[in-house]
Amino acid sequence: MIGGWDVRDLARDFQTPLFVLDEDDFRRRARDFRISYTERLVPATVYYAAKAFLATTVARWVEDEGLGLDVSTGGELTVALAAGFPGERIILHGNNKSVEEIEQALAAGVGLIVIDSLIEIDRVADAAERHGVQARVLVRVTLGVEAHTHEFIATAHEDQKFGLPVSDIPAAVQRIVGRSSLHFAGLHSHIGSQIFDASGFEIAATRIVDLAATLTTSGIAVECLNLGGGMGIAYVPTDDPIDIEDMASAIERIVSRSCEQAGIPLPHLAFEPGRAIVGPAGITLYEVGTIKPVLLDHGLVRTFVSVDGGMSDNIRSALYDADYTVILASRESTAPPQLCRVVGKHCESGDIVVRDAWLPGDLAPGDLLALAATGAYCRSMASQYNYVPRPAVVAVRDGAATVVLRRESERDLLALDPGATV
Repeated sequence: MIGGWDVRDLARDFQTPLFVLDEDDFRRRARDFRISYTERLVPATVYYAAKAFLATTVARWVEDEGLGLDVSTGGELTVALAAGFPGERIILHGNNKSVEEIEQALAAGVGLIVIDSLIEIDRVADAAERHGVQARVLVRVTLGVEAHTHEFIATAHEDQKFGLPVSDIPAAVQRIVGRSSLHFAGLHSHIGSQIFDASGFEIAATRIVDLAATLTTSGIAVECLNLGGGMGIAYVPTDDPIDIEDMASAIERIVSRSCEQAGIPLPHLAFEPGRAIVGPAGITLYEVGTIKPVLLDHGLVRTFVSVDGGMSDNIRSALYDADYTVILASRESTAPPQLCRVVGKHCESGDIVVRDAWLPGDLAPGDLLALAATGAYCRSMASQYNYVPRPAVVAVRDGAATVVLRRESERDLLALDPGATV
């Protein structure tokens, strides 16, 4: 059951594969972040990171719950604006923002633009002059903090594409202050994703406060410190993420202590959780197609369970070696468990949904499997590989179901092909 629905009914009415979002779960987590981070001694703004998953329905939930919105492309900004999201509560990211995206953001009146390179200083300033506005900007800093996470989602060590090194910040800020069409609002950092404790944030906060103190001493006010997102969630039973309130308390202590030691006033703080809000709220439903036992070395048998989706709706397993919890969801079984590898239908040996799972030995074609915690970075990273239509996303609440994104059709697959005759 999810949101008052039997998953068998959801599969019947909306087909599989199917993404299901528990609206109450999403709203509760968004509310917990707002309360935990904004109702403290250190004032803070919480932005929902749209890259985790965005649709107009989700943007309206975010607005309802009093959060801002973090977008990183013109496409995400377009969706936010189509939902009627207030421009002043949007922050624009991106390591390669085009002139068109910057001008789109300025026209929408976005509250903050994050400068990610020296080139962007003049690019944003020139666009702001053309629009006759003053753009409020943050500068993203690469703090040299190595988050304990997968290499591809650790973002604050030196050898990666995001932000400016600490040594470049004073000169970059001076250039910003020298452009009348820009208003320097503060600094931004993001140490990575799927982080389970506050230790990485402690190092990052200390370093960014030291940098803020340096700027303050030179006469440049630092109004805001944005510490990004990255709070982790549980994908499997051994994952143990820190509680939202506990993380907020720890970060508040860290920042307060660092500012006191540096002799500067407490700035406004900002945070950008995405996965931690939408990830646990979502599940994916698959239908089992074929089951194939394979004899391994030492007499062991691995059973390959093929489902009707795969890497086109969840690339994280192939990309990050991500692990998930999967269960038989359409019936109860007392059969002894068997070691299974849940795989997709795509023409890739790496098309693995769950590498090692214990599922009932009487698993059969037509059974439904549910994959937990797929609300983040699954539908948003989905593709049409092998021309497989992307699944629908359905929100459930109190026994009602709302289509957030409809299932793609074969007509959609042909929509961009001018040679199609159908």
